[in-house]
Amino acid sequence: MKHWNPGQEPLRVKGSKIRRDSAQVSRIRREPPPVAKKPVARRSDTKETWLGVAGVLSLAAALATVIVGISIFTFFKSGPVEVSPRFGQCYNGEASNCVSDGDTAFINGEKVEIAGLVAPEIRGAQCDAERSRGIDAAMGLAALLNSGPVAVGAPFQDELGRTVQTVKAGNKDVGRALIDANLALRVGKKKSWCA
Repeated sequence: MKHWNPGQEPLRVKGSKIRRDSAQVSRIRREPPPVAKKPVARRSDTKETWLGVAGVLSLAAALATVIVGISIFTFFKSGPVEVSPRFGQCYNGEASNCVSDGDTAFINGEKVEIAGLVAPEIRGAQCDAERSRGIDAAMGLAALLNSGPVAVGAPFQDELGRTVQTVKAGNKDVGRALIDANLALRVGKKKSWCA
């Protein structure tokens, strides 16, 4: 392969002779125009340091504000709620403070299923023995709730997929007290209330 060397012989275009010399520049090999560079204003090291410190402090303040906001929201939203009214039985549906059955109560008008236990049913009982035990469990729950100030914990899901809450009356865990009194069973234990 033979390389072309433009400086050695003249270029001919349709019979005319064009000379290449230093005054004539090729349009194909034109050098790019020079780019004018703007001077960069550099901050002093002291100013850079103070800007960095200000950035870190503002980020820390924003983070602290978010943490305090979440803490306040979580405490007031799902913290214990203390109630000290009298509890009766829910005969005609929902009431402000009443017991529906051995593991369900209405506290401040909200339905609360008690965590950690399964109690015999009253309305959906399989037999008369279960209904009778369900009434006993409901009476026991009302007595426990009336024994001192009631504190209701944050809702969570138990092993059965129910949304439940821990409930304390005075210093007693209501679920544990009902199980100890043989009015309810621990979640996971199977027993026929009709046997």
